[in-house]
Amino acid sequence: MYCRKNYTDLATVSNMTDMKRLINSTHSEDEAWIGLTSYPGNETRTWHWSLPGVKFDESKKNWSSGEPNDNPFPQNCAAFQKDDRSWIDESCDKNNTFLCYNESHTSSKTFYLIEEKKTWLKAQSYCREYRTDLVSGLDQLQDPELIALVPNEKWSIIGLFRDTWKWSDGSRFSFRLWNEKFNNQPSNKGCAFTMLKTAHGWGIDDCSSRKSFFCYNNKFILINENKTWVEALNYCREKYHDLVSITSLDEQRWIQDRAKNASSPYVWLGLRYSCTLDFWFWVNDEKISYTNWSPNKMDECDMSVAMETGGNNQWVPKPDNEKYNFICF
Repeated sequence: MYCRKNYTDLATVSNMTDMKRLINSTHSEDEAWIGLTSYPGNETRTWHWSLPGVKFDESKKNWSSGEPNDNPFPQNCAAFQKDDRSWIDESCDKNNTFLCYNESHTSSKTFYLIEEKKTWLKAQSYCREYRTDLVSGLDQLQDPELIALVPNEKWSIIGLFRDTWKWSDGSRFSFRLWNEKFNNQPSNKGCAFTMLKTAHGWGIDDCSSRKSFFCYNNKFILINENKTWVEALNYCREKYHDLVSITSLDEQRWIQDRAKNASSPYVWLGLRYSCTLDFWFWVNDEKISYTNWSPNKMDECDMSVAMETGGNNQWVPKPDNEKYNFICF
């Protein structure tokens, strides 16, 4: 209640960048609550990909016949095999080989098969420490480089998991940083905290326990009203600061999470095309350092950018007299 009254909510952690901000913000606390909660038995388990920014899409899955089946007990992690590129659900405690994804541009390799068998959580920790994350998403799992690595007729851990945990502010970020004791803790403890000194993983505890806590302020505001681009710009400048700009992948992820609650198929952004100068510009004078254009990008007069509220949340030039929801900051 304190965070919602004085800020936006308990802290939401969308990736390791957010996590490092929390760690660096205090040097005196051992543990602090974050805004992740679960009520086992009362909520449906949801599948997620481990790599931040990769959304699980029900239309892009490749389960083996009869999977996932929870046989013979609940199985909340997944493995992949090369023969038909299919997936099975498996116990997160089972030791297996695993597949890491490497986002670094300094290495010639993108994927790594690790043949040392580990549990799902230990495999995730290994990939995050030495590479980027566990392999995540259908596109990665169909990449020829990855397929060439995987031996026939063997299953390897991938970055697919399911849980009942939800962020207090309604965000759908899939980032998790559980410590290795997580799977063995009592399931009736429904709130998550982060450890800040001896280790930087997350644990769970009874929600009535007393701990310090992190709050956050949401600087991106979705306006559920349909307006033209100019009307949206004027509204944001009158009520807030400006129409939103997106200058990094982190900002893209936060804004697309806000956009999921829009009542229109697109939301206006503060990006506009100048006929006179023949270039796109952010109205708040930010440099264009990041883009997420759709393939049908057009450079035409009287066009501004709207972001898809579904799919890949790509940026689409639209006539600025069309009316959509919009995001202010």
